[in-house]
Amino acid sequence: MTHGPLFLCFVFLAASVLVVPIAKRLGLGSVLGYLLAGVAIGPSVLGIVGHEGKEIMHFAEFGVVMMLFLVGLELRPALLYQLRRPILGFGGLQVLLTTLVVAAASLALGLPWKTAIAVGTILSMSSTAIVLQTLNEKSLLKTPGGQAAFSVLLFQDIAVIPILAVFPLLAVGDAVSEGAKGGRPGWLQGLLVLGAVGGVVLAGRFLVRPIFRFIAETRLREIFTASALLLVIGVALLMQSVNLSPALGTFVAGVVLADSEYRHELESDIEPFKGLLLGVFFVSVGAQIDFPFIATRPVVVGALVVVVVAAKLGVIYAVARGLGLDRSARWLTAFALAQVGEFAFVLLAFAGQVHVLPPDLAKLLVAVVALSMAATPGLFIVLERLVLPRVTTGEKRPHDEVTHDGNEVIFAGHGRFGQIVGRMLRANGVGTTVLDLDPEMVDVLRRLGMKVYYGDASRPELLATAGMADAKLFILAIDDKEATNKIAELVRHTYPKVKILARARDRVHYYELKKIGVHGAFRETYGSSIELGIEAFRMLGARARTAHTMAQKFREHDSRAIDKLADLWGTMDQDAYFSEVKRVTGEAERLMREEAGGPVSRDGAWDDESLRKAARDASDDAEEPTAPEE
Repeated sequence: MTHGPLFLCFVFLAASVLVVPIAKRLGLGSVLGYLLAGVAIGPSVLGIVGHEGKEIMHFAEFGVVMMLFLVGLELRPALLYQLRRPILGFGGLQVLLTTLVVAAASLALGLPWKTAIAVGTILSMSSTAIVLQTLNEKSLLKTPGGQAAFSVLLFQDIAVIPILAVFPLLAVGDAVSEGAKGGRPGWLQGLLVLGAVGGVVLAGRFLVRPIFRFIAETRLREIFTASALLLVIGVALLMQSVNLSPALGTFVAGVVLADSEYRHELESDIEPFKGLLLGVFFVSVGAQIDFPFIATRPVVVGALVVVVVAAKLGVIYAVARGLGLDRSARWLTAFALAQVGEFAFVLLAFAGQVHVLPPDLAKLLVAVVALSMAATPGLFIVLERLVLPRVTTGEKRPHDEVTHDGNEVIFAGHGRFGQIVGRMLRANGVGTTVLDLDPEMVDVLRRLGMKVYYGDASRPELLATAGMADAKLFILAIDDKEATNKIAELVRHTYPKVKILARARDRVHYYELKKIGVHGAFRETYGSSIELGIEAFRMLGARARTAHTMAQKFREHDSRAIDKLADLWGTMDQDAYFSEVKRVTGEAERLMREEAGGPVSRDGAWDDESLRKAARDASDDAEEPTAPEE
């Protein structure tokens, strides 16, 4: 029986609403909940959804496209350049070695070599959707293992393009290969691909920002949301027209817009659609598991799932160990990527179109892929409960239940920097709520009688529970630059009335925080450097009052200058920035010399040149026109 789209939407949503919360409460995770919901409504159990589930899955695959757009928004080009080695090194080795291992096993089972290579490349893929969703839910994406898994997934997503290009060469018959390319000559196809990718980059740089600025000025939220969806859908259609992966195209668009002032707004508008469509995608995967087919050969299917997962886990662990990852990171990466991913469905469909795989083998592989994806939440349970406790000093503890204590000040981070500020506030009767992700630090501070919670301040629900809506001040004192910027953007956007004071690692980080809009950014070593400079002046023969006055003049001058430098930093005119740095440095020397009254000394040791040198020594922030401070 064929059901209408409205009825199918009702069934998918009802199954998700009923099953996913139960799975979440049982500790199985939302992804396994969606898969179980799909199994329940699929033809093998209730039979509500039949062959039309495949059509829904094709539509729901757009959730993967949106997810990669959001991933791209999180990746500034500079960060992507920093990750080039793990992406090419780890990701390239994983895909190559997995393909070789699976292809060798397929040859041993009697498959032709072309078919064996196709099977190897298909099974080398892992699930970007499931892995990133699960790592985000468990706050593991920023860990070394999570970053390694992310790098591999990026390479796999990019590798889909050459794999699709190679498949027609493995096909039987030249006509099929030519048809797969849409009848275009190779040189024309190459030009179209380059033109499409180049067009996305250029449009993101020069057209999208003015358009979004114009739309934002209308103050119509729904139009901005529609524009964001239009951008994603338009890029996806452009990529499809040149036989490229829509997911890769939207990923490129996201990276281009990562530095845009509208990044946060785009994320908040796209996120609900992405989450809903990904959920429907997972339900569709569960509904497409052909249990009657599996029942006819349960041993074969089960053995293949176990062998594929074990082989991928072994290969990834070996590569991670060879690249020097620590034990917990390599086990996390191996277990996270051991399944076969959603792009395998795309590759299997294309392989069938170009006659690379026989239909029976393709059907068998679909079952293996779906079951391996369904096994992923179980693999994470094994990892967290059995593996990580044995290879790490302690099991990762869950976040504390944070209570709303009505405090005016909320801290994120309470290490060597935040503790001093917190002690000053508490000594004067100011109530504070402290969130910290270092379990040892939390335990030590609790033994000292402080009320500190173990929790990730980048989680919106945790901030809300901590009472951010009623707080007056948010002090961001963690030592991770990327996490600091992310949390600052979140608080600035969600709680615009709360003032933010943030710890900056260096000048460049100061510039970034000021552009985000924090009310005060403080370089972590600046105050102690000034104090050391004062002592240096005194040891060089200056009177204590003179040394303190000179330092104060320098501090006032630097505070004025750094905001002007912040406006110049990151612009196309870097020469203007370095010229201003030179001018500021020279002006600082002149002001302090004037304050000292020229060559001043009580014992004849303090002359003009020594004063000039002392002025330079007084600040490690007196920059020179070289690379930015790190």
